[in-house]
Amino acid sequence: MSKVYFITGAGRGLGADIARQALKAGHRVVATGRRPEKVLEALGGERDTLLPVALDVTDPASARSAVDAAVERFGRIDVLVNNAANTYGGFFETISDAQMRAQMETNLFGPMNVTRAVLPVMRAQRSGHVVSISSLAGLVGLPGTTAYATSKFGLEGWMEALRFDLEPFGIRTTVVEPGYFRTELLTDASSNFAELSIDDYAERSAAMQEGRVRMNGKQPGDPAKLADALLKVVDLEEPPLRFVAGSDAIEAVAVKAGELLAQAEASRELGTGLSHTDAA
Repeated sequence: MSKVYFITGAGRGLGADIARQALKAGHRVVATGRRPEKVLEALGGERDTLLPVALDVTDPASARSAVDAAVERFGRIDVLVNNAANTYGGFFETISDAQMRAQMETNLFGPMNVTRAVLPVMRAQRSGHVVSISSLAGLVGLPGTTAYATSKFGLEGWMEALRFDLEPFGIRTTVVEPGYFRTELLTDASSNFAELSIDDYAERSAAMQEGRVRMNGKQPGDPAKLADALLKVVDLEEPPLRFVAGSDAIEAVAVKAGELLAQAEASRELGTGLSHTDAA
């Protein structure tokens, strides 16, 4: 059955791939980006099933306007894909306060702004599916990702709790944790480096920046295959709360899960019996 997809960051990278796959599958797509003409160009031009819309995810008013345009054109929104994101790479002390806040505005508050605008539509329908693209870095801390991981860990917690709010209305949630895919996250348009210079970090910072440049375009994951898999997840009768994408991510998450269980067990002796009732 044809659905209406509302996709953020659809002008390039994974967002464009998701939009293409959705259109190919016969769905109607609201493809958003800061420059709708670039979105239209990326998706092959005008068609009846495509609505390119201007959207700055950091602006709640822009989100409301984009949702209004979607409902005016297609009458409903069935699937929201919170995809738009960027990254600020660097070690915590070298990332300025302004950069850290900007990271949160795009990667955490951005999805919240758009979801807040979409939810009244889905509640009225008593149906819908909120999908947020997180990252392996939303479950596993990685070197040089303090800002990015903070934003994605926050996204994970928000989505995990949000499902309880929305389940009574027939609205489902899925958070996606891709590993390393050939998206455009590491390009100049989406990737930023720490602006503060501290000698103690200089050597590692330079090596990290060089490594990101070398990695760009050589990541093992195919974003078109990820987009196709995501559509299959959305079509499941009982979609998962989490979809870990890529063999590298699956392996890393499995290791993290084992570490958490081991840490919980190691805490058992000192960590139990600490409540006032138990102590009494």
